[in-house]
Amino acid sequence: MSYRITFAEEAVEHLRLLTSRDREIVLDGIERHLTTEPLRETKNRKRMRPNPLAPWELRLGVLRVYFDVEREPVPLVSILAIGRKEREAVSIAGKVMSL
Repeated sequence: MSYRITFAEEAVEHLRLLTSRDREIVLDGIERHLTTEPLRETKNRKRMRPNPLAPWELRLGVLRVYFDVEREPVPLVSILAIGRKEREAVSIAGKVMSL
């Protein structure tokens, strides 16, 4: 089953704030890891503890993609936020968050 990818408005802004190299890493990672079986946990993809941001995280080196998945009525992956891991926190659009 192939999942459609959508970006929240905030995630589009987060993507825009990245360097072109980081944007390429993120977009390639989303295509490779989230278009099929986004609910399967792997080394790079995991379900997160309850938090205000998103239920799932995709790890791409120091970059993080936070997303949610819907199966019905259409298979859909919603990209909610994109950030950079900095020690024990994540920086999203210049704001440091502890998750």
